[in-house]
Amino acid sequence: MQDFFWNALSGIRVTDIIDILIVAFVVYKLLGLIKQTRAEQLFKGVLLLVVATFLSEIFNLHTINWLLKGTVALGAFAILVVFQPELRRGLEYLGRSKFVNAPFEQLDKETGKQITSQIAKAIENFSKDRVGALIVFERQTNLTDIMESGTIVDAQISEQMLGNIFYEGAPLHDGAVIIRDGRIYAAGCVLPLTRNNNISKDLGTRHRAGIGITENSDALTLIVSEETGIISMAEDGQLSRFLDVKTVEKKLLNMYMNIEEAKGTRSAISKFINKIRGKKDAEQ
Repeated sequence: MQDFFWNALSGIRVTDIIDILIVAFVVYKLLGLIKQTRAEQLFKGVLLLVVATFLSEIFNLHTINWLLKGTVALGAFAILVVFQPELRRGLEYLGRSKFVNAPFEQLDKETGKQITSQIAKAIENFSKDRVGALIVFERQTNLTDIMESGTIVDAQISEQMLGNIFYEGAPLHDGAVIIRDGRIYAAGCVLPLTRNNNISKDLGTRHRAGIGITENSDALTLIVSEETGIISMAEDGQLSRFLDVKTVEKKLLNMYMNIEEAKGTRSAISKFINKIRGKKDAEQ
């Protein structure tokens, strides 16, 4: 027995371990993408069909096996249609890179702090006065198609400007505000609603829209309930409720600071490459 395990382990190469780890990581990420979505139930159904096909073959249930194999073959094509939103989300996730220019890249720390302060004050006022609000922060996923559903504003972010947009009775107060490049780029925008059926029935259209846009992109959304004044935040299809202004401010500051760190990393890499090029030119 000892020789058996020794022979089995001795045949494992470093590349085999790396291969297994990569596959495990990909499966883990795929499960994370479909968690708590409609695709989770569909995935369980597909898995059940595969297991049933395997068992029918073992027990020589030829008719059932033939039907299940045909179903699985057709299901491979159906998956592309049924899982289209999740596949799109997964491809967008793979397409994101820390070295890709982000929408906020041109903002420095002071500008980021100023914008965060103005948004935090506006959110605090909305919560206190129970004014409904929905603010979307564009990141790497382009939201131009969403912006086209509203009105282009392209205005500086300020507490007063956000107050005017979401003031009850204002023409754009029912839609979402899109923040791009540190500015209020569009208002009155229509967002896709979440497909998650596990969302609480107490949440209305504003919250469902705020979650929906984060399921289809890497955007961050802030939501203030018109009925209760409760502050919520949605990211990666997950909703966090009952937040205070300090938590919101900290999250926004971290978002801007991470972008600033990414800029520093790219700058350091660029300097290193230029240094190597300089040495090669000197040697030549």
